[in-house]
Amino acid sequence: MMLRMTPVALAVGMATLPQFVWAQAMADEGSRGETVLAPVNITATADTPTDLPKPYAGGQVATGARLGALGNLEVMNTPFNVTSYTAELIQDQQAHTLADVLANDPSVRFTTSSGHMYENFRVRGFDVSASDLAINGMFGLAPIGHTPVEYIERVEVLKGPSALFSGMAPSGGVGGVINLVPKRAGDDPLLRVSTGFQSDSQLGTSIDAGRRFGEQRQWGVRVNGALSNGDTTLDGQSKKREFYSSALDYRGESLTASLDAYHSKESFRGGTPAMFWFATPSIPKAPDPSTNQFKTGYGELESNAFVLRADYEFNEHLSAFGGFGMMNHDYSGFINGTHARQIDASGNYTGRMVGQLGYSNFVSSEAGVRSRFATGGVKHELVVQASNLKEEDGSANNQSTFASNIYNPITPVMVALPRSAPKTADSTLSSLALVDTLSFADDAVRLTLGLRNQSVKTTNFNATGAVTARYDKSVVTPAVGLVVKPWGPALSLYANYVQGLSKGDTVTDTSAANYGHVFAPYKTEQKEIGAKWDAGTFTHTLSLYQIAKPMMVSTGSLPSLTYTDEGEKRVRGVEWNTFGEVTRNVRVLGGVTYGQGVQTKTAGDLNNGKVAVGAPRWQGNIGTEWDTPWLSGVTLSARVQASGSQYLDSANTQQIAGWSQFDVGARYATRLDGRKLVLRANVVNLFDRHYYAGSFSDSTPIATLGQGRTLTASATMEF
Repeated sequence: MMLRMTPVALAVGMATLPQFVWAQAMADEGSRGETVLAPVNITATADTPTDLPKPYAGGQVATGARLGALGNLEVMNTPFNVTSYTAELIQDQQAHTLADVLANDPSVRFTTSSGHMYENFRVRGFDVSASDLAINGMFGLAPIGHTPVEYIERVEVLKGPSALFSGMAPSGGVGGVINLVPKRAGDDPLLRVSTGFQSDSQLGTSIDAGRRFGEQRQWGVRVNGALSNGDTTLDGQSKKREFYSSALDYRGESLTASLDAYHSKESFRGGTPAMFWFATPSIPKAPDPSTNQFKTGYGELESNAFVLRADYEFNEHLSAFGGFGMMNHDYSGFINGTHARQIDASGNYTGRMVGQLGYSNFVSSEAGVRSRFATGGVKHELVVQASNLKEEDGSANNQSTFASNIYNPITPVMVALPRSAPKTADSTLSSLALVDTLSFADDAVRLTLGLRNQSVKTTNFNATGAVTARYDKSVVTPAVGLVVKPWGPALSLYANYVQGLSKGDTVTDTSAANYGHVFAPYKTEQKEIGAKWDAGTFTHTLSLYQIAKPMMVSTGSLPSLTYTDEGEKRVRGVEWNTFGEVTRNVRVLGGVTYGQGVQTKTAGDLNNGKVAVGAPRWQGNIGTEWDTPWLSGVTLSARVQASGSQYLDSANTQQIAGWSQFDVGARYATRLDGRKLVLRANVVNLFDRHYYAGSFSDSTPIATLGQGRTLTASATMEF
């Protein structure tokens, strides 16, 4: 039975938006009488919740982030490489989606072409799909597709697998965890309105309003809304987007609670970006990203959700926490699978169109207790956490093909969409974790030890509803993290051993002797050591890591062909990250990574030792901001993104060249009629370079296309 959710909380939240704005206007109107309200001075962090780690110097990142079940931890106390991007950065860079935010991270690259309806990522050389995002540490509740950022206070990136702290992600992503923290009402009232433009002719407006109520300001409401419509940089394509969210929260002496709800809908007409699948080692030059390969494509994505969370502190030694949420995602049209296949050296290809209709429904919950106590001179923070995620999927598709050329594409006739989407899968991810963090020598040494028992149950169905496969496996994953501060709080040395989990493959080759066999969940192992240096106003992190992930490979030949789970992909790398203020008026953000991705175990040992697919040796993102001295309020910014060459196939016969991109921006903060006004302008890919940006898949030679030159401008006023 298909789950269809229309959250009451969402309806209440949406109804709150006009009432809240009206109340704010009435308060301003009343101030024009004999009683004059004192002016409100809003700073860059006035609307930041007090229970979050504070922004670091420069305001672009935070001093800490969430480590799954362990909650918020300071960067210097975290035995991982972690970065938390703030709402201030999101606003100043005019980020529209999550991909815009993560363009600042040198360890993250995208595995879909720019402008695609789904944003998938690769972190430390391993995939993290759009369905693997978390909200406040819970999977299955974030919007799928383009993730709106208007309601996001923090985008936290924890690099490497982390099954212990967050459990198994729905799609089994092990490269890292991307956690979203929704906005909360700050202590100061807020009413912020923005209007903007994005090339070619996308016009949009957004509102961000927040206020606290009660004698102790214990009740808070934060609402966000965004609308945009118009033509994009893809010739002939137009997009429309609507987003609304509402956040209610309560913060008392012992109890804190929150209710978040959102509605996200995006549709497009007149074409969609392509993915490029090559047939020969001769890779043709990348086409102009404005070239529309699927001019008659159209589609729509919609996500609706609510999330309820509560924390209760019984005393200073014992507290409990819990969360519950539901999300439903509906999709239709040509939203993915639009591939230019079998491309030859001249750019001729066979296009594949996939008209889809489907849905995904999630019910996510977690509960746990946290105990703080001491044994002798050792402090303990013991956490017991249970989580459960249920997912139901349904889908159907129709396919057709056509002949075209990547430089001079035809206008294809799209295949008709399916009329219905039967249920195709039910799955349940449940787990129980026990984690203890021990602190020694006045917190100079922190040792984290933990175990998680993860259960994975999946049932697949065909179009008639008959069961085609069942999967019921469980596995235990350990983790160890160590932080040592030998010379005070400014220098932190850390190490970790953690495991990530992915659902084991099913043998689908009907000619195999073990056809239908289901492997146990794959354990991906990470070993990492690193150092963090807080220089006061800017911080550096240096990490050395190794991640090894099992893969299914074939052995033997017919009639004795079998498959095993003994394949392996390994990535070893060095990362340098930095953020903060170099001087009072200059901020830096970014870093450089060097990695060696290798296929260590392959089918028949044919590709052992060859470079892993989609694993460039070098990646870098370095950005800077400068508050100019000659005109108060003017800030100039620049960013360089670059990646080295990479292979698209496991045999290392197809290679795309390295690329670089230069982005610039400027903003001007002033006051108009006593109200704060900020004008912003940003240009991505200033020199309009055309390039293949990366690899889409470890198993097929598909390349993604980089973003063309894009101008974004906006005006934001606070009332």
